[in-house]
Amino acid sequence: MSQVVLSLTSKFVSTPGGFTSLREQAPLVRVTLPDVETPVWLLTRYEDAKAALTDPRFVRDNHKLPGQDGPSIADQMIEAYGLPAEYRDYLGILVLADGEDHTRMRTLITRAFTARRINALRPKIEKITHDLYAAMAAKGEADLLEDLSHPLAGFGVCELIGVDAADQPQICAWIRDYISGDPERFIPALKGMVEHCKKLIEERTAALSDDLISELIRVSQEEGDFGETEIVAIFLLLINTGIMPPAHFIADAILALLDHPDQLARLREEPELLAGRAVPELLRFTTPVPIGAPMYATEDLELGGMPVKQGEVVTAALVGVNHDPREFPGGADKLDIGRELGRGVGHMAFGHGPHFCIGAALARLQAEVVLETLFVRNDGLTLAVEREALEYVAMPGDGIHLVSLPVRL
Repeated sequence: MSQVVLSLTSKFVSTPGGFTSLREQAPLVRVTLPDVETPVWLLTRYEDAKAALTDPRFVRDNHKLPGQDGPSIADQMIEAYGLPAEYRDYLGILVLADGEDHTRMRTLITRAFTARRINALRPKIEKITHDLYAAMAAKGEADLLEDLSHPLAGFGVCELIGVDAADQPQICAWIRDYISGDPERFIPALKGMVEHCKKLIEERTAALSDDLISELIRVSQEEGDFGETEIVAIFLLLINTGIMPPAHFIADAILALLDHPDQLARLREEPELLAGRAVPELLRFTTPVPIGAPMYATEDLELGGMPVKQGEVVTAALVGVNHDPREFPGGADKLDIGRELGRGVGHMAFGHGPHFCIGAALARLQAEVVLETLFVRNDGLTLAVEREALEYVAMPGDGIHLVSLPVRL
């Protein structure tokens, strides 16, 4: 097994084509990710990633392994981002949990993300999307990230968590500052979100409601081992993952359709494809979270026919596995909104296994409503700048994302 270590850039990990040569080299390739010094085994083949993500011999919490010295991959990403030490107890919960701890927290959180609750949001999501579109159309131009996808994604997750409607715009503003990469913006934003959640906990403790914060408070009161720190950590995790990836997916999906006018024309001719095939295919094609969480081998094992030693790190290139021609024959790098993705979800944009994205159904619903509004019920949407002029920002360990998506309507 080659010990040559490749250093990947943020642009590389966000580009599907970049993984083609790695996929052809070997099932696992030794790399370092952006802003991370520890080498990892990178998975770029669909079946290998699927196997690893359901293998209990891999854990996300490196503290469970004997002889682990130095900072974990997650610690290095946090360090690269420059987060103050006093806030680090709030980071990593659920994402880095394993076994019973993970199952327990996930079970609590999914009480707020049931199919019934999400389906009940559809009328509100449709109205908000309609109102946002009307406001943009009245101006004749807009930034779809700022004016549409961020507020819409923010509404969905905030409603389920329990953030009051009047406070949702502030939460969305904080999240945009939080992921900016600018310490002068993200540190005050993190502090603001933490303090807001603490205030929300205080308010819900005095008067419990039908939302996730209230449910977590009930568990804390009944069991006593689930306190404010854990509630704030879950709040931050869900606000971040419930706004940023869905918001960027909506923007990426819109851009992908504008880049493929033949697929856009087909969507308008066959709008019935939207929910069942088009949105899943757009998720596969764009994959808003390009790299999965790091996983540590708890014992010497074999993966994809190659040996992995105890303590070594494996991670899945989700954007790479979603473009694996072995899994998606007939043009894995082509957008085909009529593509049949096969059994189950059919892609790994939401991960796979025990850590499958809790908010997947909400993200799909939001995208369906937006794409129907922009492209089926209306037409005339075009980019307001040259395609090459679109700006991107690199995020530690998370590839690159659009800064804005200016359009004319």
